[in-house]
Parts: sequence; structure tokens; C-alpha cells
Amino acid sequence: MNNLRHSWLLSTLALCVGANAAEPGFVSGSSATLQARNYYFSRDFSDIVGANKQSKAEEWGQGFIFNFKSGYTPGLIGVGVDAIGVVGFKLDSSPDRTGTGLLPVQGDGRAADEYSRVGGTLKLRYSKTELKVGELQTNLPILQYNDSRLLPPTYQGASITSSELEGLTLQAGHLSSTSLRNEAGDEKMIAVLGHVPQRKADSDAFNFAGGDYSFNGNRSTVSLWYGQLEDIYQQGFVGFKHNQPLGDWTLGANLGYFSAREQGASKLGDIDNQAFYSLLSAKRSGHTFTVGYQAIYGDDAFPRVFPNISPLGNEVPTYEFAYTDERSWQVRYDYDFVAMGIPGLTATARYLKGDNVNTGLGYEGREHERDFDLGYAVQGGVLKGLGIRVRNAMARSNYRSDIDENRLILSYTWILL
Repeated sequence: MNNLRHSWLLSTLALCVGANAAEPGFVSGSSATLQARNYYFSRDFSDIVGANKQSKAEEWGQGFIFNFKSGYTPGLIGVGVDAIGVVGFKLDSSPDRTGTGLLPVQGDGRAADEYSRVGGTLKLRYSKTELKVGELQTNLPILQYNDSRLLPPTYQGASITSSELEGLTLQAGHLSSTSLRNEAGDEKMIAVLGHVPQRKADSDAFNFAGGDYSFNGNRSTVSLWYGQLEDIYQQGFVGFKHNQPLGDWTLGANLGYFSAREQGASKLGDIDNQAFYSLLSAKRSGHTFTVGYQAIYGDDAFPRVFPNISPLGNEVPTYEFAYTDERSWQVRYDYDFVAMGIPGLTATARYLKGDNVNTGLGYEGREHERDFDLGYAVQGGVLKGLGIRVRNAMARSNYRSDIDENRLILSYTWILL
């Protein structure tokens, strides 16, 4: 289930808790939650492209996610611990319907009946600088966090975050392995180019450094980041975000540019990719209208760490719109029903279209996707903490498999501390 390193780390953290639990701040600043997550996922494939001729991926699982975050002991250097424990159970699956990302697939092609893992993090704080060592849930422009299945993924390593200067947040880290969203153990990291996992090469580490600077009353933010999937690729990112009130409206802009090339031993060979995205939004009352444009340049598709979502503007549930030379547009509409007196109810509809894809097959690749999401979070009463989310997606392409997708997610969160 979990390796000896995790057991040793948890034992160390337990001793640390026992030694400092009586200290002011350590307990009073602590929080603990338990979330139950029931997840149904279905993808129907047609016009199948590639070696895998499976026509459907459909599974149903039940997960439990425990999170504990302590406060800090008093003194010049505050000491604290975090812990996460997750367990997932198979409710429905079969060998001809695996591959949803909800459940581990065993050697016989069947999904495991259950899987679990436990991890801990030691954290040290000095002033406004924090060091974390152990289990991490990193969320960066060059390593976007992806909690989109039954259980959340994690990384193992160390990171340091500093906010000593007003408006400026700096961060750096070294990650040595990952626990995938549907696996119990630690794995080496691999890359995805566009939408294709590159399983022929793995990496011993992901290194990163960068920062965000907010100004203009926190309405504007500039970002500069560097990430390195050791011996595979390195990637730089520069971004800009801005929100501008204008009467009853709030206008928003989110712009980003990536540049990537091979790194170290170049296990996947030469990599040449640049990517630009832009999202422009207008919000009034419960309405938010968004348009987006994204362009991929260079000889290769956009690289990222598997199975994370890409941080590009047109990343959506089913297609990535990040293949070689692809150009894509997005229109999106969000509505928050609090404007109609129904807090907790939200809806999203979006349509994306991509073309100019260099398929390498002698013809231009084209694709489009339509998504609809509806979510509701109970705001009070005995069911407060219950969330319901429904997602329907339809994706069509002339160079990859067509997909019809449905998801139903029920979650309930207990606040323990």
C-alpha cells in the first residue's frame, strides 16, 4: 500500500505532534476535514483512432479523503504538520470498461476492489517564509493541480514559499515522485505531448522556481515561472492577469506564454514548443461571458506532466486543444444563481473549436467540443456540506477518437476541526 518511507515519515510526524500538541497555536490553528466523494464517469468512443479499440470507459467509485492541517508552534521558527489519507472503493467496473482514471487497473485487466494511501508533511515557518517536506499538492502555472477524479493526486518532495515583500510571492521546489489519482504507490513522472502520454521515458524529478507579483490594489498580477521535468523537457512561463471594474461590470484578462525545449539527457529527443493563450471575460451580476484564443507553435505539441491538466486557457474536460500547430477558440458562459436568490447553484456552458493541427498524416486536423456543467452546494441545514455536480461533454475530431462523456459527482464534507 504505502512504502516504508511513508511509514517512517508518519511516525516522525506523530512524535512531532505529541511533543508540541500542548503548545499554543499548534492545536488552535489546526483544521481537519473528511470528504466522501461518489463518482460516476462514462466515456463512449466512436470513430476510434489508435491501437486501443476499447469502445467505452465507464466506472463508478466511492472515495474518502481525510485532510489534517496543524497550526504552528510558537517561537522564532514555527513547526507544524499536515497529513492526508485517502481510500477508494470500486462500485462498478469491468475489464472492457476500465481506463476512466477512477480506479487502478491490475495485471489481469480488472480494476482493483480498493486502493488507499497515507502521506504526511513536515512544515517550518519563519516570518512569512514556509518550508514543506513530504506529501505536497503543488499547483503552479507549469504544474497545474488536477483533482478531477475520485481521489486527488500528490507529489513527494520539498517546496519553499516566501511572501516577505508585499504583493510578491516566490516559490521553488524539488519533486522526486508522484502518487497518481488512481494509484496507491509512488511513481516516477512522465510527460504528455498534446494528448499522448510518453510512457517510453520517465523522470527522476520535477524542479521549479518562480513567482507572482500583485499590484494595482491586487487587481493586476504578473507571473514568471520555470519548470524542469528532469532529462525530458524544460519550460518557461510568463503571465498577466487583470480585473477592471467598469460600472456594473467587471472586465477580466488572463494572458500567458509558454516556451519549452528538451532538457538533460533528452529522453524524448528534441522538443520545440511555444504556446500562447488569452482569456477575456466580462461579469455582471450572476452572468460571466468569456472568449478565449489559444495558439500552439513549434515542431511539437504542448508538454506537461502526466496526468495533470495543462494550464492553457482552452484546457477542458475532454480535449486539450494543445496539439502541434493547433489554433483554437473558446466561448463560455457562466451563471451564478445567487443573483436569482438560489445560492450554491451554478451553471457553465462552453464551446471550443480547433484547427490547423499538424497531424503528420498529410491532412489538417480539426476538432471541436461542447461542455455543460451544473453544480449545487447545499448552503444550510442538516445537508450543509453536500455537493452535486453533473457534467456532459461532446467532442469530435477528424484525427483522434470522438468522445461522448458524462460525469455525476456527489460529495459530502464533514468539518472535524
